[in-house]
Amino acid sequence: MTAARTVRLGAGAGFAGDRIDPAVELAREARPDYLVFECLGERTVAAGHARRLTDPDAGFDPLLAARLRAVLPHCHAAGTTVVTNSGAANPEAAGDCASRVAGESGIDARVAVVTGDDVLDLVRTLDPVVWETGTPLSEVGEELISANAYLGAEAVADAVASGADVVVTGRVADPALYLGPLRYEFGWGAGDHELLGKGTLVGHLLECAGQLTGGYFADPITKPVPNPARLGFPFADVGADGAAVFGKPDGSGGRLDRRTCGEQLLYEVDDPAAYVTPDVVADFSGVTFADTGPDRVTARGATGGPRPDGLKVTLGFRGGWLGEGQLTYAGPRCLDRARLAADIVCERLVAVHSLPEDAVEVEYIGAGAALRGLAPAADPAEVRLRVSARVPSAAAADAVGWEVESLYTNGPAGGGGARSSVTEVVAVRSCVVPRAQVRPRVTVIGSRPARRGAP
Repeated sequence: MTAARTVRLGAGAGFAGDRIDPAVELAREARPDYLVFECLGERTVAAGHARRLTDPDAGFDPLLAARLRAVLPHCHAAGTTVVTNSGAANPEAAGDCASRVAGESGIDARVAVVTGDDVLDLVRTLDPVVWETGTPLSEVGEELISANAYLGAEAVADAVASGADVVVTGRVADPALYLGPLRYEFGWGAGDHELLGKGTLVGHLLECAGQLTGGYFADPITKPVPNPARLGFPFADVGADGAAVFGKPDGSGGRLDRRTCGEQLLYEVDDPAAYVTPDVVADFSGVTFADTGPDRVTARGATGGPRPDGLKVTLGFRGGWLGEGQLTYAGPRCLDRARLAADIVCERLVAVHSLPEDAVEVEYIGAGAALRGLAPAADPAEVRLRVSARVPSAAAADAVGWEVESLYTNGPAGGGGARSSVTEVVAVRSCVVPRAQVRPRVTVIGSRPARRGAP
């Protein structure tokens, strides 16, 4: 425990497909104590389970190896610990991957793997109510393939305390990836609600990486962001009292100020006064930001209350197959021709391929499709027809793209650029289980002695 100093937390990723080069810049230039890769969404973990059903060695983030190869040399030189939820549906395999990549890089790494979030057997026993349906799990007709509880910061703190160079988890609440190291470093307990609220604010602001530094913020006129192609990822210097100063590497692109922080503060937050996490019910209603220098912001005012007794669980169900086909029409009356093309495809999908009529959806991209009927269709210079259908079998889904492509010689004039895809659908729903029945575990891979001890 090093309560006399600040701890620097770096945001290395905000989602599974995030860039890698800003994380390298952060590791090299900012030299954080902890570099966090937040790579797991609800659909990501459920889709990982679907992949693992066909390949028992799969199910973790496919970019994990590439991320670690890129940053581990810099992290090793700086004494930085990597923390990531890239384990997704298979943390054990991800831990093995991390250990292997470290060895290939000439680094004798100690890897800690956090498990226990997989509660599939537990939910089948408890038969909880599914939020979205209001019915017991046993009454949901689709095949259940996964159930992952949101673990909190305590499991991450325990993994860090093992002396790990790399911590790999499955489903952990996003802010907890950052709160865990703070709990370890400063000895914050489960009852330190105000400190946990402050730490959760830090994690919430950092968890989406580039969103704090101008990503998903920029507008060329009202909210310009300098050099967004070289968007720098953020870090935070946090003290034992929870005070935090946010920054980004000097010279990197992007923007970090009160406005970018204010937008990220409200991201995915339903009630700023009661943001429920596994560790604390955080209260962000009194948070203020102050610009303290170029791309430097101080955050104050977060607090929190007792954590909930239950843990949210993400449930994954086999949801059939999604077939899709797209084709572009341009020039005079392109929207009319796209509508005629859609009519042809829809009629054939029902009459020839026996798809249910209500399973087929049509969009006219470029003619107000994103507004979903809230505004009249435009008179576009071009429009992209998208036909999709969610159906029980891959063969039925394949018919959608086939029929769209057939429009080349059997449909209206001027269609081009056909694309099709068939994807297995994983439906995601939620429930709650008692916290006491979820038991996280930490397993250490590697024989190197710990470079740090428990606080």
